[in-house]
Amino acid sequence: MTLEQLRIFVTAGEMLSMTRAAERLHLSQPAVSAAIATLEERYASRLFDRVGRRLELTEAGRLFLPQASAVLEQAAHARQLLDDLSGLARGEVRIAASQTVASFWLPPRMAKFATQAPNIQLSLTVGNSAQAAAMVLQGQADLAFVEGDIEEALLRGEEVGGDRIGLFVSPDHPLVERPPTREDLEAAMWVMRDQGSGTRDHLTAGLAQSGVRPDRLRICLELPSNEAALEAVEQTELVTAVSELAAAHRLRAGAIAQLPWPLPPRRFKRLTHRARSTSRAVAAFIVALQPQPAALVGPDEVRSTSNDA
Repeated sequence: MTLEQLRIFVTAGEMLSMTRAAERLHLSQPAVSAAIATLEERYASRLFDRVGRRLELTEAGRLFLPQASAVLEQAAHARQLLDDLSGLARGEVRIAASQTVASFWLPPRMAKFATQAPNIQLSLTVGNSAQAAAMVLQGQADLAFVEGDIEEALLRGEEVGGDRIGLFVSPDHPLVERPPTREDLEAAMWVMRDQGSGTRDHLTAGLAQSGVRPDRLRICLELPSNEAALEAVEQTELVTAVSELAAAHRLRAGAIAQLPWPLPPRRFKRLTHRARSTSRAVAAFIVALQPQPAALVGPDEVRSTSNDA
């Protein structure tokens, strides 16, 4: 039995899907299935029942899951201890992030840190905000970056950035010709991000503040990514709401149009677990994300700058 086999089993046991487990672990589905089959054969115990296209834990699987999770957590603590003892000569930072943050805000910051600390391994898992928070709770990630607020007592949240949500349609959508009303939005056909998405949560709260009742929206389609939602509106009369960061390229190209509707700015938050210690590598990454203070300018330099102007 290897730690990798345990990691695959725990992920499959939590997600109850070989396909989704493979996506999260960045493995092929046959590799995940083979690891589970090896465990079952080696110990002559079936861990999953295949019920149609679904997975269900057997009694042996249900009993084994918390034990396997505990072993992985102990191994992570041991690895963290060794990393701390070696300073920043080695280490790992496991990051989970919601889609908008992972696609637009986080990559340049990860790239900058990677050049400053090339011996630190950075890994990124992408999901919606709820999934990213769950990974920190379960010890599968050291920290998460999400959109909006996550109500969980065991997680500490600190604001690190933000964006704005916009309403987007195809360029020939009828609502492009005039500013939409509350009644227009409630009567429109919508494509929404999935449940648990920070984008969706922020949209519904913002619409409610502006007098639109979210329960009256005609939601025709739910999709799991910003790109899929934007693709869906390009040639249809659907309306979607995504980050202005995600829509910027298509907007500049004229593939979509933005409707004028006021929505409050949205905050990005970094989540860490209150009860778990932070390794040196993770602490260094957190510090690297903090904005650098502007250089102090002396009185003579200020006077010189003013004269030049």
